[in-house]
Amino acid sequence: MGIFPNEAAITRLVGAILLEQNDEWAVQRSRYMTLESIAPIGDDPLVSLPTLAA
Repeated sequence: MGIFPNEAAITRLVGAILLEQNDEWAVQRSRYMTLESIAPIGDDPLVSLPTLAA
């Protein structure tokens, strides 16, 4: 017998790790890429930001 009792246990573990990593990426992105921090870029004619659909 290996570390995991069955394939479902491996799937749950990998899924939990991926979910946690996704949460970390989401928090990091919002921490460093706020609208306030990228607003000066919007004034630059060489860089255009996509408009958001309402």
